[in-house]
Amino acid sequence: MEKLTKQEEEVMQAIWNAGENNIKAFLEYLPQPRPPYTTLASTVKNLEKKNFLSSRLIGNNYLYKPLVSEEVYKQKLMQGFAKNYFNNSYKEMVNFFIEQKKLKPKELQELIKMIEEKK
Repeated sequence: MEKLTKQEEEVMQAIWNAGENNIKAFLEYLPQPRPPYTTLASTVKNLEKKNFLSSRLIGNNYLYKPLVSEEVYKQKLMQGFAKNYFNNSYKEMVNFFIEQKKLKPKELQELIKMIEEKK
């Protein structure tokens, strides 16, 4: 699965939040400043070509729905991130955040607790 552009990710976030809907409805879920309708329509068409969305015609309106869930996209994105930047080691990735002081000791303890609860 390919990584989406920032614009495509924003649109997918809107679609995941809106559910199956039309382009006009997706506009309401995008942050300000919102893109023009035609720009959004082009992005939606590109996402459909990339097999992230499917469409169906109802009257004269197309309804689009996600073919890839937000969870699956995040999972694939993070797997690629760990593979490309941390030799596929989540331990190295966490260590990076600790060294960069982006992960506090209390947060690390919470992570350990979450891991232990999942066993």
